Amino acid sequence: MNYRTIKLLVGLLIVSQTIILARSVQAQVTNWENSPLNYNNSTLNYNNSSLNYNNSPLNYNNSPLNYNANNGVYDNSGNRIGYQTQSPTGVTNVFDNNGNRIGYSPAGTKQ
Repeated sequence: MNYRTIKLLVGLLIVSQTIILARSVQAQVTNWENSPLNYNNSTLNYNNSSLNYNNSPLNYNNSPLNYNANNGVYDNSGNRIGYQTQSPTGVTNVFDNNGNRIGYSPAGTKQ
């Protein structure tokens, strides 16, 4: 191979990599209402933090020791893996039993 062929192949490789990257980014685009970058959905928002007592595992309503709690989240085998709470803005937060936020559902979405 000569220098021109190598240069052309490298150029084609760069262009194809750019197209692949652009398509993967495009496929991950989400609207602002659902985005974790939206402050309403962010863990930086106190309403979504386990530091807020309403979301804390120290709150007996969220405790795995409270067998009457109606906000438990369970796996397919029936084991409790966490709990869910709803913020004043309508975001449903899902926490593991230790209070780590493992998911959310934006305000206004069906669960």
